[in-house]
Formats: sequence, C-alpha cells, structure tokens
Amino acid sequence: MRDLPAVTPAEEEALKLSHQLCFPLYAAARRVVGLYTPYLAPLGLTYTQYIVLLALWEEDGLTVGELGSRLFLDSGTLTPVFKKLEGSGYLLRERDSRDERSVRVRLTPQGASFRSQVKDIPAQVGSCLPLSPTEAGQLYLLLYQVLRQA
Repeated sequence: MRDLPAVTPAEEEALKLSHQLCFPLYAAARRVVGLYTPYLAPLGLTYTQYIVLLALWEEDGLTVGELGSRLFLDSGTLTPVFKKLEGSGYLLRERDSRDERSVRVRLTPQGASFRSQVKDIPAQVGSCLPLSPTEAGQLYLLLYQVLRQA
C-alpha cells in the first residue's frame, strides 16, 4: 500500500466513508431506484422515463426547462429520455408557439392512457421500504429541504 499524504487526526476522521452524509444518500437512492426495476422493466421503462411521465401526468405541456427543474435533471440527460419516450409513442416535443426558443413536451393519447398501467407502482415500491408512514414522511421532508438548498 502506498503511503498517503499526512493529515491531522481530525482530518483523517472527517475523511472516513462512514462519516460522509453523501454516501448513505447515494447508496439509499440507488437502492430505492432499483426497487422500481422489476415493475418498470416489463413495461419497457427506465426510472428516468417513469419520472418524466409522472411529471407530465401531473401537468402536461411543460417546457424542457420546467421538466428539468422539477426533476433536478439537465437537458443533456433529458433529451435521450424524450427521444425514447417519443419513439415509444408516449410523448411529442414541439416548439412553443409563443417562444420559438422553448420546446414543450406533451403526452400523446397513448402516453396519457399509459398511466393506468403504472398506477399501482408507488404502493408496490412503498411496501418494499422498511419505513413507517411517519418515517417516510419525515425523510421526504428532509430530502426536499436538502434539494431546495442545493
């Protein structure tokens, strides 16, 4: 093993993986997203495609920028997702008639009706989590507190 640069005992303690808040957040997010795979894969959806559809079922006709803000994703991540969902017949992208610089994302009738096929997924995934409804609610509030500050 190579010699590591010298650090103070306090710095060494601070650099331990077990002391990083980011690590359990990252690992838990990966685990929770992975719980969706058995439900989404048979439908031909990825988790990112699923959350795009959730956002559009809530409010159809959002701009790419609005979707990015709501999903905390950039347009470089969203563009291939839109292309795949468009190819599957679930959505259309079109220039905003009031602002040619903006692209609006709209559900097709097939995309709107697809909602009925995924309606049970939140409950199915929620039942896999080892949290009480109160704990889940507390975690939800804390995570959004972090997201609003970032």
